[in-house]
Amino acid sequence: MKDSLGGIIYVGKSKNLKKRVQSYFYHSNSHPKKIKMLVSHIKDLEYRVTDTEFEAFMLECRLIQELKPMYNKKMKNPLAYTYIAIKMRDGLRRIEIASEPAANDGFVYFGPYTASRHSVERAIQGVQECCKIACNYSSFNGSACLNHSLGLCRGMCLGGEAVKEYNEIIDRFIAMLDGSDRSLYEEMRQSMQLAAEQYDFETAAKYRDCIDAVDYLLMKEKIIGFAGENRNILIIEDLNEDRIKLFLIKRNHIVYSEKITVRGSGMESLQAKIKNVIFSHFGAGSHPSSGGVSREEVDEAQIIYSYLQRSAGRYLLIPEEWLESEDHRGIDDALNALLGEILSLI
Repeated sequence: MKDSLGGIIYVGKSKNLKKRVQSYFYHSNSHPKKIKMLVSHIKDLEYRVTDTEFEAFMLECRLIQELKPMYNKKMKNPLAYTYIAIKMRDGLRRIEIASEPAANDGFVYFGPYTASRHSVERAIQGVQECCKIACNYSSFNGSACLNHSLGLCRGMCLGGEAVKEYNEIIDRFIAMLDGSDRSLYEEMRQSMQLAAEQYDFETAAKYRDCIDAVDYLLMKEKIIGFAGENRNILIIEDLNEDRIKLFLIKRNHIVYSEKITVRGSGMESLQAKIKNVIFSHFGAGSHPSSGGVSREEVDEAQIIYSYLQRSAGRYLLIPEEWLESEDHRGIDDALNALLGEILSLI
């Protein structure tokens, strides 16, 4: 959507573009103020047709990041991404929120998370209260904080054994986020079930809300971890009964795409063509290296990860050892199985 000067003020995608555009202009009295302002500034429309919805998601994401349209809130503002930081303060590790990780500061960071800062803060607060580590003292002077009297702080402010318990919970919290130990998560689930069995529905609801928030954090960590592994991914989508579309993805970048005619093509020639493309575009040293996922990458990573979780998605994860081996049996067998499934439906 463009304004009177030709500037792009909004980018969106839809399977039914006509219906989506009409929705901005019909029943306008019920629209939020932001939508009414957007509509008042629209003077022109430009559209691009993609072959698949997956392409549309990726194109939308890239255009929003590049153009930063006025009325697109997501995927353009680096400050919208937040990190969880485990920082040492006053002799204890504290769970805090950071806008970005600092280099070589010795702290532990998780993220970036694309939810609002408030949502991440609420998740952290829920964990602290459920685990009774929500001390509201900035420094410890040997007296109990207010949260201790409310049963939300196990007494770190008083020192002693509670400090050891606190450090154990922080260790388990870190392990929960990095995926190495889910015991803290399971403990919260058991506490929720116990409260429900005892008809303490208020406490059960509190644990439920905390678990829902933690589920979001854990899902984001899975997405970030998956993208950071720098995998070679082959995706095939059906276009019609005659053609498919092939995508090669490295990390969170589409490095190659092509429409391929399959009707009349033999399995052997189709497999040889795709295999040649794989070795041509997944060569060493020509694509992004592995490592932490930056906040500029997390949106694309989420699109790719979500697509791969869909049952309709046909894809292969191609290990580096397949590419480095002189024996191509791994790729041959995997392609044979995937293409056999596709051709059987055509």
